[in-house]
Amino acid sequence: MALLRRLAAALPLLASLALVGCASDDGTIQSQKLSAIKARGSLICGVDGKSPGFSFVGPDGSYSGLDVDVCKAVAAALFGDPTKVDFRDLNSSERFAALASGEVDLLSRNTTYTLSRDAAGGNGLSFAPTVFYDGQGVMVPNASGIKTLKDLAGKPICVETGTTTELNLADRMRELNTAYTPLKFQTGDQTYAAYLQGRCVAVTSDRSQLAAKRTSFPDPAAHTVLPDVLSKEPLSPATVNADPAWADAVRWTVYALMQAEEIGITQANVDAKVAEAKASTNLADLRRFLGVEGDFGQQLGLPANFVVQVVKAVGNYGEIFERNVGTGSPLKIERGLNRQWKQGGLIYSPPFR
Repeated sequence: MALLRRLAAALPLLASLALVGCASDDGTIQSQKLSAIKARGSLICGVDGKSPGFSFVGPDGSYSGLDVDVCKAVAAALFGDPTKVDFRDLNSSERFAALASGEVDLLSRNTTYTLSRDAAGGNGLSFAPTVFYDGQGVMVPNASGIKTLKDLAGKPICVETGTTTELNLADRMRELNTAYTPLKFQTGDQTYAAYLQGRCVAVTSDRSQLAAKRTSFPDPAAHTVLPDVLSKEPLSPATVNADPAWADAVRWTVYALMQAEEIGITQANVDAKVAEAKASTNLADLRRFLGVEGDFGQQLGLPANFVVQVVKAVGNYGEIFERNVGTGSPLKIERGLNRQWKQGGLIYSPPFR
């Protein structure tokens, strides 16, 4: 009887799991999250909101940045409209709880892809492709005379708690057998305010974040990011792993941005590429990618032309990178590892087949 009671109690859960991320007999994707987002009519996206180049709120209340453009791309894939997204500012301590509770549908907030965050026994996230390959760094005032990590022996270092940054710093200084004093803060605002007040002689974060924050300092040129790279930081959007169909829709939207750049489809020429694909039945790969033929959209629970809508809305991956953080932006970050794979980088989309 006890076994029967346990089986009966499990049936509702099993039934709900059967509806998550599977296809019905008519090929319609069954996803609770996709259905909820479509019924709501907008995507809720968790971002930082205070990181220039990645997610930043302007004086008029509008959001911009690489992470923001990922959110807009997903909204365009879902609705054909990049404005159908509501942004939620989340600090490092809030972000995973907000995603797990359903407060946000997608986290696009300089989050490092790690085992403990991905594993079901950890945070239970489902990561989309990495959109920015980064590494942790340390920033110091030029006047400090500090040139290497060893120069920080016995000195206070500002760090945001609840992040991989905090752990990486501890591991690296342990390897160097160098004692230091971590000054821990709950938010990035508190961390950088303490650094500018002189409460610590250094601040550590992802190198991209240090470059972004430095642009808002009273005298950016008075601060230097040391050459030391403390860790690998693949920054990736994330969803909960309980709904694989929703995770697939996000994953392949990001891949579409990367594939579009690889084959030369831009925001300016996407309509011409669609016309070219429609005019020639021989261009099989292009026709499938742009939704002129095939059922890629249907397989993901998205419109057939979702790739076209995404590129029209935000451009391809390279355009997003250069506009927000590249050498023509205030951050002036070289693409480096974020180049296409054919150019020696790590940006690589699996085949759209």
